[in-house]
Amino acid sequence: MSVKIHAVSQGSPADRVGIRAGERIISINGEQVTDEIDYQALSSSRKLEVSVSEGNDVRNFVILKDEWEPLGLCLDETEAMKPRHCRNRCMFCFVDQLPQGMRDTLYVKDDDWRLSLMMGNYVTLTNVSDAEFGRILARKASPLYISVHATDPQTRCMMLRNRNAGSLMDRLIRLKENGLEFHCQVVLCPGVNDKAVLEKTVNDLASLWPASRSLAIVPVGLTKHREGLSPLKGFDSESARELLDTVHDWQQRFLRELGTRFVFPSDEFYCICGEPVPDQEAYEDYPQIENGVGMLRLLEQECEEAWEYLFSDGLPERGTKQTIVIPTGVSAQPYIESLANRYRPEETTVHVIPVINRFFGESITVTGLIVGRDLIDSLKGIPCDIILLCDTMLRDQSDRFLDDTTIGEVRAALGRPVRVVRNNGESLIRALWDMEDTNG
Repeated sequence: MSVKIHAVSQGSPADRVGIRAGERIISINGEQVTDEIDYQALSSSRKLEVSVSEGNDVRNFVILKDEWEPLGLCLDETEAMKPRHCRNRCMFCFVDQLPQGMRDTLYVKDDDWRLSLMMGNYVTLTNVSDAEFGRILARKASPLYISVHATDPQTRCMMLRNRNAGSLMDRLIRLKENGLEFHCQVVLCPGVNDKAVLEKTVNDLASLWPASRSLAIVPVGLTKHREGLSPLKGFDSESARELLDTVHDWQQRFLRELGTRFVFPSDEFYCICGEPVPDQEAYEDYPQIENGVGMLRLLEQECEEAWEYLFSDGLPERGTKQTIVIPTGVSAQPYIESLANRYRPEETTVHVIPVINRFFGESITVTGLIVGRDLIDSLKGIPCDIILLCDTMLRDQSDRFLDDTTIGEVRAALGRPVRVVRNNGESLIRALWDMEDTNG
């Protein structure tokens, strides 16, 4: 086993001893290198014995460098970090609910613990062999982000449709015993893993604190494309409010017992039942922000801080009246409208338009799943000077929506300027005031 070296950083320790791009790295300090995880872990030491090959020619090097100084090799990603596909058939899987005809990459299901470590992707650990789990322990892969859904073995096997899914707690205990940490999530399906099953899950995971750092509870997302899939129901106002009451009780208990609230409901539960999101302190250090836990509160906090920073010397003079349109998901519309009207220039009119999701179904209400065609249908004919568009609607580092509509096509269809705005408070305020966005 070996991995091809894609490039060597100029002036790096590897470059100084003559390691070349195109060669294959075999081992570091006698241990096999199979991917980026192995490479990063093994190359951190001061003294390295590195073996590389080109064809049948094997070359060995002894390299001395500063501890944690990068060795300087860039591995071929197509070999080293090709995502591992998921073998579960989860009853709530969002990929199974996608309409046909989208780009191929959207139908790829990955369940790769390496991406969990490096990018914060949630994984089930059901696609990890015993040998690979041993590598997780050996490489001290921490923190990991783990999709739990239920700690009850029977329920978890049924939800993931994987007979090997019931041994999760054994593995979580081993992670704790080896000094590794992890964050957890539960996709909550009413009538399946709620009530007593959820209570067991929460208590089981809390028993592993502090290795088990936090738990996010998110409502199941159901599109209209569920033909032939398991019958599931979503949350309504009453059930969402009931869930929040239960979680708040747990939070108070864990705050007394552990010094942390530990379990956090996603913002969507508050949106569903129209409850205000909690204060900033309720989210502690935002450990589950990528799960939509505290995003609305953090956005408001960022707006407050940016306002003080940007206008500490007073408001700039503005004589031009303009009308701004901000499209957003149905669930977040009241919150975004409140912020936009609080921080807009006095002479500016802002319309925050909730976009009905026809593409995935009206039960999908989050901003990040709005597609270009629905955006055009919702905004056509609405007079404005500019449209402010949250970048969460677009594929990362691209100008395309999930339905492959482009920003250019939206501009042409609506006949209005469109400004893409980063999903943070300072960028929102800069856009409202027509300021250049220098905020990274």
